Amino acid sequence: MFDIIIGMFPSAMMVAAPIIIAGLGGLFAERSGVVNIALEGIMVVGAFSAATTCYFLESNPVLGSYAGWISILVAMVAGFVYSILLGLAAINMKADQTIAGTALNLLATGLCVFFCQIIFDQQRTLSFSTGISRIKKVPLLGDIPIIGDMLFKDIYPTIYLAIFLVIVVYIFAYKTAFGLRLRACGENPHAAASVGVSVYKMRWIGVLLSGLLAGIAGACLVLTSSVQFTATSIHGTGFIALAALIFGKWSPWGVLGAGVFFGFSSALGTRASLIPVLNQIPSQFFSCIPYVLTILALVVFSGRSVGPKASGQIYDAGER
Repeated sequence: MFDIIIGMFPSAMMVAAPIIIAGLGGLFAERSGVVNIALEGIMVVGAFSAATTCYFLESNPVLGSYAGWISILVAMVAGFVYSILLGLAAINMKADQTIAGTALNLLATGLCVFFCQIIFDQQRTLSFSTGISRIKKVPLLGDIPIIGDMLFKDIYPTIYLAIFLVIVVYIFAYKTAFGLRLRACGENPHAAASVGVSVYKMRWIGVLLSGLLAGIAGACLVLTSSVQFTATSIHGTGFIALAALIFGKWSPWGVLGAGVFFGFSSALGTRASLIPVLNQIPSQFFSCIPYVLTILALVVFSGRSVGPKASGQIYDAGER
């Protein structure tokens, strides 16, 4: 039983990484005052961009060995560009943020499948061979008893990327003047504007950073857990990232903890057949576990979580 739990860690961290990164993206947007329901759609665009880039680059004799990481950079740019649509709708045109985000989610899947049909003559990308490879063993750290087996052996490096981004986001959001201005725009935009902060500018930065991180998250997901992009590659991970953001109380460290929690719930679904008693339950039940736990976590903790006060509210400089 103990060995099974230890063996769940690499799978849990693989699932947790994109949830954490996308959740950090949502944090930037919501801290600036924009609810980014479009995380799911931006992840779809990032996943498609990464899978396509990886397929075409991996056979290149010079760039092939770096195809996975270059694909993440391309996905980052694609997510950044796609999030401009949300910024135009929610900030410039003052559209309802929830409806705008939902529309972008619907558009993303159709758009990516359309490009798959054009590029690959089918409704998915062709398979790539490598993506992001597992690290067999981290030198020195992999020799630590128990912890080495859990976190430093046979694990995808995307979880280290996610932890690094948590630290960076925490510093930017809570230890810099930029972070203070960003959070002020999400709490009381008129008060921020009264001391010279450009609310529109800060909200644009929040949305664009959100798109950038969600694009990375989509790439991390498809390059570690799949061999090609399909219309169901993201399968609700963007919404789970939003749940992790709420569960984590709009804090980078909270998002990290919530992401790991949801990662383990998903890993439990895939490993339940190896656990006595649980292996008697139909496997379809465990496929629901991540989403059931997401709902339960929101029901239990959302009432205790207080997000940015102005998040979701349309900013009008003429109002007071």
